[in-house]
Amino acid sequence: MTVLQEDRIKMADHGDDLDSWFERLERMPVPEGYRVEIVEGFVHMTPQRDVHWEIIRWIVHTFEAKFGMKVKVKSDVRIDFPGHLNGFCPDVMKLRDTAAKDDRGLWRYHDIEFIAEVISKGTATNDYDTKRLTYATAGVPVYMIADPYTGKCHVYTDPKEGDYQTQLTVAFGTEIDLTGTVVDLVLPTEGFPRE
Repeated sequence: MTVLQEDRIKMADHGDDLDSWFERLERMPVPEGYRVEIVEGFVHMTPQRDVHWEIIRWIVHTFEAKFGMKVKVKSDVRIDFPGHLNGFCPDVMKLRDTAAKDDRGLWRYHDIEFIAEVISKGTATNDYDTKRLTYATAGVPVYMIADPYTGKCHVYTDPKEGDYQTQLTVAFGTEIDLTGTVVDLVLPTEGFPRE
């Protein structure tokens, strides 16, 4: 669900920095079970679904099994990215071990090693296009899209000049070999449910 035009205008009048926008959003009655992001200055609210959470859980479990419970894996945590008003809340992100929050208490995109987004019908274009290009511009080494509607995962690596140079597409049920990347693990997808 996208915030209505009149809400976007009010938010734009409130201030044009991400902190101002998120402060206002925190005071709004966002329905329980919805995630809120700002993508290129537009507010998006997406309902969390069982399938969505199950895929996130499988990914997080894989990182915890490989690196232990102290691994810096986050879900739905705000990160400010390059570009015009990009305050994203990735479904799953892994930060490098040495990552530290900035002076505002936020994690820095420079410390991200891996991001996974699970597709929602209403915001799929963001994940496939806008976010992919933004993550590449930010230098995120590995970006994965899990699409429960098509039953496929798309893995993007080698960010250069604002896009990823390498893409791998696999069907759910296939292991994704990321051992040649900074995350250095094999991600099983046999438990990923379909929509």
